[in-house]
Amino acid sequence: MRDPRTRPHVRQPSEEELRLWRCVVRTVRPLHPESGGRPAGDGVRPESAAETIPARPAGPATRPAVAARRSCRPAPPPLALDPARPVGIDRATWRRLRRGRLAVEGTLDLHGLTREEAFRALERFLARMQTSGARCVLVVTGRGRLRGGVLRELLPRWLEAPTLRPRVVAFAPARPEHGGDGAFYLLLRRRR
Repeated sequence: MRDPRTRPHVRQPSEEELRLWRCVVRTVRPLHPESGGRPAGDGVRPESAAETIPARPAGPATRPAVAARRSCRPAPPPLALDPARPVGIDRATWRRLRRGRLAVEGTLDLHGLTREEAFRALERFLARMQTSGARCVLVVTGRGRLRGGVLRELLPRWLEAPTLRPRVVAFAPARPEHGGDGAFYLLLRRRR
């Protein structure tokens, strides 16, 4: 039997959960403001039925509450990355990325790493590059000896991970001078 004096481990809420909770708390209003926030049926009786429903201002005064509710909605997830049809960048930038005409501001070489090591290294690298303001980076996966390379096949799927997708706008296979089939250009989202 569990000792009643000890509390079980309590999970800490994530940042996203805390943000959503703050949004919900901002929209909560007391049921009966004249009763000091106490719910009805606690011994306090209003004089008339008109007092039970607080007057609601009409027109522009109600708009801030609506705006607050809208801002609490989670942003829709970004669309899946597709190297053939990018979303969120203009055609000229896409063409320059595909042709290797954007300045490569950082390179990550994943040769010799296991899948787990490579994924963690990619997470750290993209976080560091985005923080520094880099726009285009090169990730070298290698061509692989068998089946076209495991890391090369995994990279597009990894870029859809919740930790990486918000950082990457588009990706494209690298030109021969930057590694060809064994490397990818990644266009990073600008920090706001």
